[in-house]
Amino acid sequence: MKHIWAPWRMSYIDDETKGEGCIFCDKLKGTDRRSDLVLAETRHSLIMLNKYPYNNGHLLLAPKRHEKQLSVLPAAEYGDLCEAVRKSAEIIVNVLNPGGINIGMNLGRCAGAGVEDHLHWHVVPRWDGDTNFMPVIGEVRVIPQHLLESYDRLRPYFEAF
Repeated sequence: MKHIWAPWRMSYIDDETKGEGCIFCDKLKGTDRRSDLVLAETRHSLIMLNKYPYNNGHLLLAPKRHEKQLSVLPAAEYGDLCEAVRKSAEIIVNVLNPGGINIGMNLGRCAGAGVEDHLHWHVVPRWDGDTNFMPVIGEVRVIPQHLLESYDRLRPYFEAF
């Protein structure tokens, strides 16, 4: 058996607060944007890096309103969120230069939602070869960049929000 070392992940495994509250609402109350991985806010939306990414640069975008049903979100808030998704995807393309991007929303646990009570979009940069034998055979995903390095690289481009 081969071992893959990622000691920086231990702080996430030991994080006793990850099961409490709402990750999006809690981030809106936070004061340390970098440690909270918050890249930007709009009038109605929050843009942050995913603490448990599929790839480096994996973003989460959520309405500031704590809502789990897309149909209940007022039109202005939905429009603001969609514009934030559009701008975020453009930033990811220009800064990280991926071969493609996955954009999606998982509504409900059976649809894959890790956070069921607060709807959110995923913006995931993709590169040729990012799905290789590691996740398929080894059931391990390799993220090539530390979260705070991703944050520092992307943050200047989100200042215009």
